[in-house]
Amino acid sequence: MVGRFGEAHVDFEELHRFSNNPRLHDGHERWNVGELLDGLTTGLAKISNSGRDVISIGVDTWGVDYGLLDGRKRLIEDPICYRDNRTDGIVEHVHQLISRDELFRITGLQTLPLNTIYQLVAQREAREWPLTAAHLLMMPDIVHHYLCGELVGEHTMASTTQLASATTREWAPEVFECLGLPFEVMPPLMKPGSAIGKLRSHLQRTLGLPPIGVVMPATHDTASAVVGAPLQNNWAYISSGTWSLVGVETREPLLTEAVARENLTNEGGIDGTNRLLKNIMGLWILESCRRVWADNGTPIGYQTLAEELRAAPARRAFIVPDMSRFFNPSNMPEEVRGFLRDSGQEVPDDPAWLARVILESLALRYGSIVRRIERVTGRAIGGIQIIGGGAQNSFLNEATADATNRVVQAGPVEATAFGNLMVQAIADGRFTDVTEAREFLARHVPVIHSEPSEQMEWAEARERYAQLETEFGF
Repeated sequence: MVGRFGEAHVDFEELHRFSNNPRLHDGHERWNVGELLDGLTTGLAKISNSGRDVISIGVDTWGVDYGLLDGRKRLIEDPICYRDNRTDGIVEHVHQLISRDELFRITGLQTLPLNTIYQLVAQREAREWPLTAAHLLMMPDIVHHYLCGELVGEHTMASTTQLASATTREWAPEVFECLGLPFEVMPPLMKPGSAIGKLRSHLQRTLGLPPIGVVMPATHDTASAVVGAPLQNNWAYISSGTWSLVGVETREPLLTEAVARENLTNEGGIDGTNRLLKNIMGLWILESCRRVWADNGTPIGYQTLAEELRAAPARRAFIVPDMSRFFNPSNMPEEVRGFLRDSGQEVPDDPAWLARVILESLALRYGSIVRRIERVTGRAIGGIQIIGGGAQNSFLNEATADATNRVVQAGPVEATAFGNLMVQAIADGRFTDVTEAREFLARHVPVIHSEPSEQMEWAEARERYAQLETEFGF
């Protein structure tokens, strides 16, 4: 993505897009770093061929996953994907060494088996820790290392690991000591907007590029997305995609018993802010269904599904999206139907109805989390800004307005890339701070407005859904 901020406009262009899918290799689901870097290099070549005068480059990615490098700064093996099953049973083992309450007091994070802390302990317990490991880098740091050679990390990404202090924004040595994890492999942490270095000389020569600066954005994609969200005062955000991240910005982390009890999480934001949020399974459930349908010879396009699901029965059955059975099943449609059977609900007999069940359930889950955030913060939430790829799903946007009984604004779709570029622009002096950058974005990037409707019907749906959450411990 290439962006340019003018005085009264923003030019934003996608130069190159490539897929990123884990593969089974050496007994684990792994990310193919070689393919990722090839895609990145192709994008850089297109920048070179376009003749643009590029000021800086910055990389953000999903959280929690990491790679290990040897003493010569070479990646030892492809990083393992957070959906790999190696962390099965590890959470309980970790909490025998450091209690859940103590871990929350230090890190402020919700307990999720995919968190880096559990992945590291799982790798050690399986005796798969490479003897040559000298450096640990999170996924965006691996790419920054490829670009400029530096071995550094960043605060917002570190905050996803459950290995960093929520108050100091640095690695928490006491956690490493309790778990017997090697502290010496962790990189120094930098703030978003910091200059890391210049594009490596061999990339300059190969691609015909000048010594472009590499600037640290908010490297966790949700942190960048929230920077790129034109948030109004006392509004919540939903970063909607494979995962849905529902939360609010606060000035400080909230480390109260109420927050821990709700299994909410505190993650680092820009300029020292905090993101109090909840991870929800998100559109992964629907996308997994679409993959199964396609594999079975009946691919269903977005447009067709969007049209057909509106004619499907409304609010007849619900799932609890965050149940572990929906994390990575081999057949998602059957898993959804299985839950509906197990819970004594109607079972859809066609894909459109099943899709409607999933999307209405997501919207109701959003509403449940918004109300919990209001309770723990003591702050009323006036509306919701939906950002990310899921903002294109008009049915889900409207269902979210209905299920939460709040005004919803959807957009920008590419909030993560906008936020990344905005931090680079702040570093270059185009904007003085995030507030000014967001005001500029609000004036020049359109959003789609949704109002709540059918409130009697949705009030009844909220009650039924709340009973499901209670029954299954959510």
